[in-house]
Amino acid sequence: MDKERIESIPTFIDLFSGCGGLSLGFEMAGLTSVLAIDNWQDALVTYEHNRTGARTLCGDLSIVDPFRVREEYQISKVDVIIGGPPCQGFSVAGKRIIEDKRNNLYKAFVGFVDCFRPKAFVMENVPNILGIGGGIVRDSIIRDFEKLGYTINVKVLTASDYGVPQNRKRAFFVGLSGKQGFEFPQPLDTPKVTAYEALCDLTEDTIPEGASYPTEAMSEYQGYARTDSKGVYNHEITIHTERTKEIIRMVPDGGNYKDLPVELQQTRKVHIAWTRLCSTKPSFTIDCGHRHHFHYKWDRIPTVRESARIQSFPDDFIFMCSKTSQYKQVGNAVPPLMAKAIALKLSNTLWQEKK
Repeated sequence: MDKERIESIPTFIDLFSGCGGLSLGFEMAGLTSVLAIDNWQDALVTYEHNRTGARTLCGDLSIVDPFRVREEYQISKVDVIIGGPPCQGFSVAGKRIIEDKRNNLYKAFVGFVDCFRPKAFVMENVPNILGIGGGIVRDSIIRDFEKLGYTINVKVLTASDYGVPQNRKRAFFVGLSGKQGFEFPQPLDTPKVTAYEALCDLTEDTIPEGASYPTEAMSEYQGYARTDSKGVYNHEITIHTERTKEIIRMVPDGGNYKDLPVELQQTRKVHIAWTRLCSTKPSFTIDCGHRHHFHYKWDRIPTVRESARIQSFPDDFIFMCSKTSQYKQVGNAVPPLMAKAIALKLSNTLWQEKK
């Protein structure tokens, strides 16, 4: 590929990248990562494993100097900065929350945008960030970026509207340099992908790493998931106690703790306990850090691969490190197909419409 062609490929930096769900969506849309930064090495091991020549930096973004990063990694141009800064300090309403020291991570995102001055940025977070303190957090975020010369567009999107078999909601701040506006992608005009369509080709039991698929693809979504995949990975089941399996069996497809006998309803002190996926609907938002959600049919929690399918990761995206770490990596990620929808719309706004 000639130098002029290489320089014409849109680029991005992913801050708080995790294993790279947001990155993957932008890569699917034709952009190229020049750097991913996160403070969790396990996630970066997975990020690098799935990308030839990936450049990553493991560091605390509250203290990483973007100007030094630009110099050390010789990054002369970045078109888009993406990422989802953890905003622990946004959990308490009040006039001082913007000055909360825990929000240094969000300020780091602002600092990188200030340093690199990309054409655009995409920042994602939990939906309730928009309403905290009567909107004080949302308004402060918008002001910070407007001071840098960006026009900000904000919206809560639902992943299942974009081909993801999960009803995960995320808030997105999209900023474009100057006065250029941005219209968020419209929901797909197709039936939503169900948990059954996402998972029914995977077995009740463990599949050895790299083994062939046990059946042909049984849905269009499974065809997407299998593209370029050489086999099944990360499908190691969790062995539950007999007592746990007995309780799971009492919960029907799509049910929860309310379907259990009264004396068992409080065996786990969380409202999401004993919840089964519903085979005929997209999954609820998966929480891979706990063991409260179960397969719609099998009496066990979803495997890492099943969880990744629910998040819309293709099967050739392989998760590394311990199984506990893999679950966390999947659960923390932005669904790639959701990110792809935003990236395609952004790419069209920034480049194709100008041709």
